[in-house]
Amino acid sequence: QELSKRGLGKNVDLRIMQLPVVYQKAKEQVFKIWTTLQPLLTVHVGLASSAKALIILEQCGKNKGYREMDACGFRPEGGCCMLDGPEKIESTINMKTLWKNISVEGIDIIFSRDAGRYICDYTYYTSLYYGDGRAAFIHVPPLSSSVTAELLGRALQTIILEMLKQCGEERE
Repeated sequence: QELSKRGLGKNVDLRIMQLPVVYQKAKEQVFKIWTTLQPLLTVHVGLASSAKALIILEQCGKNKGYREMDACGFRPEGGCCMLDGPEKIESTINMKTLWKNISVEGIDIIFSRDAGRYICDYTYYTSLYYGDGRAAFIHVPPLSSSVTAELLGRALQTIILEMLKQCGEERE
């Protein structure tokens, strides 16, 4: 909500959607995003309830190992996202470079190669698959007295604008 208030500048068409914590529905929504909106980049943001005042930039999505049940009690067939998909898909956004070049006062940012084999990683892999790698995933901490909506909104705005710069360099 805070990011939608702040925006990403007048040249960026920002669309914010909430995906369900259900494997199949999340997959359908991600497919719809890529086929109908055809974005330059899709950035997914998920809650990492164990992360206190920490933003995690995820580099890749994994295809297999989804054993945990979703909010409706289901798990993906064969424990994987795409039966014909590669083991992992890397984002075209270089998260390590982003992590090294960015700082937001009041919150730590780290780099990761494992988004956790639940709906977050599943959604990320699916988006990377449908979007030919043009997706990103950011794990954020829950809101608290030290991590306010304003701080998180500012951090997301800074991070996503930096991602869009990488996309622009790629197009040139």
